[in-house]
Amino acid sequence: MNNIDKQYQNLLQDILDNGVEKKDRTGTGTISVFGRQIRHKMSEGFPLLTTKKMAWKTMVTELLWFLRGDTNIKFLVDNGCHIWDGDAYKNWCKYYREENNGLEPWPIDVWLERFKSDNEFAKKWGELGPIYGKQWRSWNRHNWIGGDWNLKHDLGNFKVELVDQIQNLINDLKTNPDSRRLMVNAWNVGELDQMVLPPCHYGFQVYTRELSSDERYNLLSESEKKNFIIAMRPMMSPDDKYDEVHYTIDNYYEHIPKRAISLMWNQRSVDTFLGLPFNIASYGLLLEIIAKVVNMVPDELIGNLGDVHLYSNHIEQAKKQIGRKYNHEERHELLKKAMGDFYQTAVDEQVPFGGGLSEYYDSYKIPHHSREPYKLPKLIFGKTDEFWKSLSEDISLFDHLDPVDFTVQDYQSHPTIKAPLSN
Repeated sequence: MNNIDKQYQNLLQDILDNGVEKKDRTGTGTISVFGRQIRHKMSEGFPLLTTKKMAWKTMVTELLWFLRGDTNIKFLVDNGCHIWDGDAYKNWCKYYREENNGLEPWPIDVWLERFKSDNEFAKKWGELGPIYGKQWRSWNRHNWIGGDWNLKHDLGNFKVELVDQIQNLINDLKTNPDSRRLMVNAWNVGELDQMVLPPCHYGFQVYTRELSSDERYNLLSESEKKNFIIAMRPMMSPDDKYDEVHYTIDNYYEHIPKRAISLMWNQRSVDTFLGLPFNIASYGLLLEIIAKVVNMVPDELIGNLGDVHLYSNHIEQAKKQIGRKYNHEERHELLKKAMGDFYQTAVDEQVPFGGGLSEYYDSYKIPHHSREPYKLPKLIFGKTDEFWKSLSEDISLFDHLDPVDFTVQDYQSHPTIKAPLSN
């Protein structure tokens, strides 16, 4: 089942039908609606949209960059991810014009070649300020150490410490999983003016619940279920039912998770065509990673969306991704192409005797719609279980994760739809 693509297509249509025109900082212009939500059950598959081809490695690279606590785009560029290039380049252009009396800066492709070949240049001009990674892993906390509260500018009364919100989240999930404070925040008001771009998705919260006996039993492999039933048989009376003794699973399979975990992220500004598909997949992957680290089952992914907009130069692309309904002639042509040489045989055998080809439409899975969603893929982890167990104790191991450590199995999608990025 793939409800996430349908929700996304409906959201695009909602903006087209109900959006109001608004100006924006990029000068491009948008049509916008306010206050929407999407929900996805992770058991239905990994939420990588299929109604257009998604750049999987680019999305994974960016999330790993956040988790490393990095704020310089060098890691991104080295891994072929260029979604933040424009922000770093724009920052450099401003400096270049100021230092050279308004002289026009190099084109971005020339700048990028210099960036790749000059480490000192990259270290200085790849820095984006205290954005996501900095806030997730090194939030500045000013501890009061005495003196007069009224001396607001006397920094000598404060001691600065760094807070690793991801480490704290993992610790709390292991020690107090029912807490209502399982949150990570990127909206640091005191540092917004130092960021090249204030966070669009500014925070997330996780929530856990205990799995039922049946849910835990269903997590067992078929061989584990068989062995479990054999092991339990001597302890059961003739009137007992197998599903009444699942609570003893811990006696045999300690690795089976006891809890399910959900994640909800909040987003103030949503570039719905280019950005939102990345956000959905990125937080889906983050949920999977956190669940793996603390041995829980990914449950529900929820996005709370504020200003949900389409840029004016994304309108036609959005319509293309929503798609349209095929007429009978178009579906017939698709069937003919799918059947190949067998098509004429089927016509010769059925049509002369009053039959038709209707039965073949379903068997050949002929779509009714030009961008009909495909089945969602499955996420595959490349690292060992021992690695993830170690990571729960030492999250510096995030630095050892590579984009190739995550793959999606059976991903099928419609073709890419290109659109310009507004910086």
